Amino acid sequence: MKLNERGLLVIISGPSGVGKGTIRKALFNIADNNFCYSVSMTTRKPREGEIDGQDYFFVTREEFERRIKENGFLEYAEFVGEYYGTPMDYIEKQMELGKEVIVEVEVQGALQVKERIPEAVFVFIVPPSKKDLIERLENRGTDSKQKIKKRIEKAEREYSLAYKYDYIVVNDEVNNAADRIYAIIRAEHAKTERSIHKYYKLMEGKE
Repeated sequence: MKLNERGLLVIISGPSGVGKGTIRKALFNIADNNFCYSVSMTTRKPREGEIDGQDYFFVTREEFERRIKENGFLEYAEFVGEYYGTPMDYIEKQMELGKEVIVEVEVQGALQVKERIPEAVFVFIVPPSKKDLIERLENRGTDSKQKIKKRIEKAEREYSLAYKYDYIVVNDEVNNAADRIYAIIRAEHAKTERSIHKYYKLMEGKE
């Protein structure tokens, strides 16, 4: 039994190309997890193999901007000419049900979340080296050389913001990185600030 029964909001973030999505998928393959993936919304076109409602909610720019005006996002950002955002209502419902809500966002979006919900758990994913990041972006085959250059320049600026996160996880091997994040989540539930009230009730025989 967890002392903290409310689910955690876990932010997996980092520069484009570090493998956030791959790590997130490996995390959900861990046995007996209680994770819920918060699907982001974007105005970019689907890549090959991506499924609407599973990988992203793909919407028009007009639809996205309407939701912005309605304050319907936990966070949102415009990146390389496209919007990305996290719908808020679904997240809150799942946390109340005790789910660990995993949100995968770019750095700009993560810092927005930190201002709004500082008690969330923030994990910054980094590659083993700059060379490794460049190779990953090139091997994806989805961006032009000019766009890859922009992503690398942006990544270099974002590395300086790592101190704003609770944890840094190196993506040297996907399953290892997922295991580290799983250990972080388990440890966070045992933090005194999250569990002390439940603990007192147990000691008083009220649970």
